[in-house]
Order: sequence, then structure tokens, then C-alpha cells
Amino acid sequence: MLVVEARPAEATFPGKPGKIAYSGSDGTDSEIYTINAGGGGRVQLTDNNTDDSNPSYSPSGKKIAYAGSDGQDLEIYTINVGGGGKFKVTDNTTLDSSPDYSPSGKKIVYAGDEGPNADSEIYTIKAGGGGKFNITDNTTGDYNPSYSPSGKKIAYQGSDGQDLEIYTINVGGGSKFKATDNTTDDFQPSWGSS
Repeated sequence: MLVVEARPAEATFPGKPGKIAYSGSDGTDSEIYTINAGGGGRVQLTDNNTDDSNPSYSPSGKKIAYAGSDGQDLEIYTINVGGGGKFKVTDNTTLDSSPDYSPSGKKIVYAGDEGPNADSEIYTIKAGGGGKFNITDNTTGDYNPSYSPSGKKIAYQGSDGQDLEIYTINVGGGSKFKATDNTTDDFQPSWGSS
């Protein structure tokens, strides 16, 4: 009898520890790099004259999503972990940043503006591009989204009109839940597993 243990999807992906992806300066601008957790083995994945930032590993560990300039504004890109295979996921005339892969690896959540005077909202898009979906819609600006381990909710930072708080919302949108409620700024959530 074969027993298969189902493992829940996790925000910090299961498996053997791999390389760390990060944004660092090449002396001119910021690029995306990977490095061994114990140091050494540094690999430069991007090489251009614009800033690249906010790297996020795919659940498979084979791709990295990041925010980079297309010469006009910030877009979301993916690249192979060994370099090469750069793919432009978003393509618009506004700023897109802070990508985070869904636990399935099929979608990417990110913060994006809808115009020069618009605030930032939370969106999802297929990892291969297309299917953009607007999750939040308000006038205060939402940033730094993070998928839940189940892939059913998203945590993000938003303003309550006084300061920044952490909120959660279903991936299909709807009512948001205020996870923090205080008089100081709370930001950059990362949803872990238990």
C-alpha cells in the first residue's frame, strides 16, 4: 500500500535550502543576483542600465519575478534562476512593483498604479502574462502584497487614513480585513506557514 502525504502549499516553499535572490548595485544601478546562503557562488541575472528590484522566487525555484524598468516605467518581469529567459509579464504605462508568486506558481500578485495621478492597487496576473485582475480599489494606496500559503488570500500594506496597517483580502477581491490596528506604520508583510 502506497501512502502519499499531501503537503499544503507554503509561502516559504518546502525543500532543500537554495540560493538567495537579492537586488544589488553593479556600480551603476541595481541588478538581480543570486548567492549561496553560506556566501560565494554569486550569479548576476540581470545586466542593464535601469534599476531591477523586489526579486521573488517561484515555488518551483526555477524562475524569479522582479520589478524592472522598460525605459518608461516599472514592469514585472520573470527570469530563469541561472539567467536568461527574461519575460515581460506586465506591459503598461504605469508603475508595477513588489511581485510575489502564488503557491501554485501560476499567478503573480503585485502593486500597480493605474495612471499618473492614481494610487497603487493590488493586482494579480498570470505568470505567463495576461488575465490581469484588480483586487483592491480605494484611494489610499496599497503595496507589498504577499500570498497566503493556501493561495486564497493576500496580505498587503495599506493606509487607514492615519497610518499604514496590514490588511488581508480574498484573491477574488471583496471586503478587506484589518490585521493590525495601531497608531504606527506597519508595512511589508510576508505570509508564512505554520
